[in-house]
Amino acid sequence: MKVAEAVGRALCAAGVDQVFGVVGSGNFHVTNAMVAAGARFVAARHEGGAATMADAYARTSGTVAVVSVHQGPGLTNAMTGIAEAAKSRTPLVVLAAEVTEPRSNFYVDQEALARAVGAVPVRVTSAEEAVDQACVAVGLAVRERRTVLLNLPLPVQALEVPDGALAHAAPLRQRVAVEPDPDEVAALSRLLGQARRPVFVAGRGARGAGCREALEALAEQYGALLATSAVAHGLFHGDPWTLGISGGFASPLACELIQGADLVVGWGCALNMWTTRHGRLIGADATVVQVDDDPSALGAHRPVHLGVTGDVRLTARRASEAADEPRQGYRIPQIGAALAARVRLRDVPYEDTGTRERIDPRTLSIALDDILPAERVVGVDSGNFMGYPSAYLSVPDERGFCFTQAFQSIGLGLATTIGAALARPDRLPVAALGDGGALMSAVELDTARRLGLPMVVVVYDDEAYGAEVHHFGPDGHPLDTVRFPPTDIAAVGRGHGFEAVTVRTPADLKAVADWVAGPRSAPLLIDAKVVADHGSWWLEEAFRGH
Repeated sequence: MKVAEAVGRALCAAGVDQVFGVVGSGNFHVTNAMVAAGARFVAARHEGGAATMADAYARTSGTVAVVSVHQGPGLTNAMTGIAEAAKSRTPLVVLAAEVTEPRSNFYVDQEALARAVGAVPVRVTSAEEAVDQACVAVGLAVRERRTVLLNLPLPVQALEVPDGALAHAAPLRQRVAVEPDPDEVAALSRLLGQARRPVFVAGRGARGAGCREALEALAEQYGALLATSAVAHGLFHGDPWTLGISGGFASPLACELIQGADLVVGWGCALNMWTTRHGRLIGADATVVQVDDDPSALGAHRPVHLGVTGDVRLTARRASEAADEPRQGYRIPQIGAALAARVRLRDVPYEDTGTRERIDPRTLSIALDDILPAERVVGVDSGNFMGYPSAYLSVPDERGFCFTQAFQSIGLGLATTIGAALARPDRLPVAALGDGGALMSAVELDTARRLGLPMVVVVYDDEAYGAEVHHFGPDGHPLDTVRFPPTDIAAVGRGHGFEAVTVRTPADLKAVADWVAGPRSAPLLIDAKVVADHGSWWLEEAFRGH
């Protein structure tokens, strides 16, 4: 057996069952070996899309995934998606063929590329160690929550591995949950016992099995209100004491209550500028606690009064065990009534600025929230529009929202939703894109159609890179470089085999309702011509960090 086949089989034996990629000569044999070993392979139309699909699949499924690329340009094409995954600490293996001869036209320093974006480079160096090195790559991805570049040099691929080399390749142990220090738990319990208005903010680290139940139980004991960062949107869906997303996408009521908290506890949450509105959501006199199983994360974005190193579920359980009498805390009847009436942005009155030619994005988003099935998985691209689907489209749980925004690149949303859809085939995939990101990634419309996904792609089309228009326009700067003539994006969708509808008014959404009620035999693209008279509320927050 040659190294290429052995590495592919070893990756599958170590627990990989989903591969995305674009196959060329350098990764042909290793990819086919993974398919022969039982992995599902999804061919993307561009390596950047393949990397983002793998990232989203791993986030949504909670398992490690692989993206397979050709040497040199295959890897460089994938780098933006790899950077997003690395910044998000997604457990992902980037399997890349590699040339070792500097005179080759395919040669680049692939290890340096990995390190430049925060990925961990690993190389297969010999036939004797190939299987072990492949398993090491998966182990780093799973146990350290890292994006790993596994370089597979072309000369090594053709070597013969020793007999029995695959014998030790087996599924790896998952990351061991970190037990919190009892003294730190006791300190947390004391602060909770003293708090009158506690708020919990849960992030990506609270998306694991049992975290919701543990946090809800602890919050009930101490009367805490519940919020999430954007990446954990949906975690507390249906809980009567949830505030929804904390930060730029928060409703006015959620902001008011978080600002009024005397204790804020971040659970697996970075408490960064996005989640805290550059710190303004946390009162000057509030006590801040951060719980994370990575000690380097504690206080990384803002000072904290107490840092607890530990798994979110275990820490919440230990704090519950240490609790005394239940406390009312923030859960008084008046607040309960207010949350029921106006915690969602869709319940906050607004002036509809739509015309006969353009629909208000809030009106569009609220209508889609009502029309589309509740069992959905939503992926959101970046841009001026992104707050509307994030804040107005509900999701059934934390696995219903995939938010690839750590690198803040536009053009990732469509591939994000494809990857998430494959991880949750029981749900309707909804991709929310701006016109810039939609056209940048339009090649993957073919992938969605080819896979037979019953997907809805919503394009918030303002005929511009809206973030730049609204940031630079008020100062009188010329905007010709960021505005574009009208594009029939619905026609682009039809050209890729989608059903498509152009939406200018709420009445045009009847076609969407008809698609939902129908056989859904083809995916649907909604080309929504949205008003562009002002920037989104979240954009003002975002640019304060630039």
